[in-house]
Amino acid sequence: MKRMIRREALLSLGQAGLGSLTLPWLLAAEKSIAQPARRPRAKSCLLIFLWGGPPQQDMWDLKPDAPSGIRSLFQPIASAVPGIDICDQMPQIARHTDKLALVRSMSHPSNDHEISIYRSLTGRVDESVVVPNHFRRRSHFPHVGAGVSRFSPAKILPTAVTLPGPVWFSGISFAGTHGGFLGQKYDPFEFQRAPRPDLKGPEELAADDGQGRRTDGRRRLLDEIESHDRLLQTQRDVRGFDDVQQRAFSLLASPEARRALELENEDVRRRESYGRHIYGESFLLAARLIEAGVRLVTVNWMHFPKQGGTINPWDNHGGSPLLDGLGGYALLTQPYCLPSLDQAFAALLADLAARGVLDETLVVLTGEFGRTPKINAQNGRDHWGPCYTTVLAGGGIRGGQVYGASDKDAAYPKSNPVAPEDILATIYDSLGISSDSEIHDSLGRPYALCLGRSVSELF
Repeated sequence: MKRMIRREALLSLGQAGLGSLTLPWLLAAEKSIAQPARRPRAKSCLLIFLWGGPPQQDMWDLKPDAPSGIRSLFQPIASAVPGIDICDQMPQIARHTDKLALVRSMSHPSNDHEISIYRSLTGRVDESVVVPNHFRRRSHFPHVGAGVSRFSPAKILPTAVTLPGPVWFSGISFAGTHGGFLGQKYDPFEFQRAPRPDLKGPEELAADDGQGRRTDGRRRLLDEIESHDRLLQTQRDVRGFDDVQQRAFSLLASPEARRALELENEDVRRRESYGRHIYGESFLLAARLIEAGVRLVTVNWMHFPKQGGTINPWDNHGGSPLLDGLGGYALLTQPYCLPSLDQAFAALLADLAARGVLDETLVVLTGEFGRTPKINAQNGRDHWGPCYTTVLAGGGIRGGQVYGASDKDAAYPKSNPVAPEDILATIYDSLGISSDSEIHDSLGRPYALCLGRSVSELF
């Protein structure tokens, strides 16, 4: 029964394809691991990536005095910190701004999803990463989780995990979401591989057919995992299984993994506080994995529409047929946007603080860009890289502060501009990893781990 429970916990966050069960943290660490730049400020990091580009003017940087057509349709509300107002759609988060640092001067020049996602997750610019060439390749620069894995000692649990799966669209995982040229052994562990376009999205957690049975697709996947697991238990040197796959299935029997993955054993009040939806369960599992020793967990915020596949719900132009043609502001008020974020993020902050792990866990909430000052004809906003907001907490971050400022329309930084690679450098810095650490591609060519500047003023 317990073996089934831990598998169910694994499956509840997506279609856990066997091809995604790569365990770089269990492979032998390279002998040449650079020494940390300094004593770490944090033991771990939780990176929350709001895929699509959340609107800064409607969440963190409202401009109530801006003219109509630019001014948000939402209202600013006072928060726990006098002088820091946020959107009235996030009342629960407003109670925790004493824990937050709002960087309101994020900026880069691209309005393209693919280029901006790649830069946000790797710290590099690659103008070739656009549709239809945005699928990930081994020639690409590694995801920040792979960089952390490269310079962290191997342990029983993974160094880096991605929930509920990589950023993907039409069955293609986006560039910048795996180990790139560092190779498979540094890939962040993924519970869900990118499904084929003809596959439906993950079922709702705890959903069944009305008789307590999972769908045929889930049962088939369970049968497949059980079959491989039994084979490994009875025949350790199985032909056709490489070392990575064998160790992947060994994770299912790990006591550390079992404790982290068995959400069914979680206190009901804690689970309900996060929300019984894909976002709340992802945040809760991320917190449990961090407590269990995972160094970097990435939660990619995506929506699984009824038509199947996935879509970026924060891309609030409005009018998308995959999102029922809703206008941009209507999208933000749907359960897959602000209501679930308000609940899950507030619960995460409160939970980590109450359990005494927020001080040693850096939390970063960001997207690939922001939104245009002008509201469009669909009552939404369009792509905008020149100005947006990133939110940080924990891990030595001084809460209750605003870093940088935007202009009167939240269109351009007015002071202290910060680039995506600066946020990645801040993550590395907090974990005691030098951004100057050298990594090499498959041809042995050297690269600096990160070209950004750690925003040390936040600590």
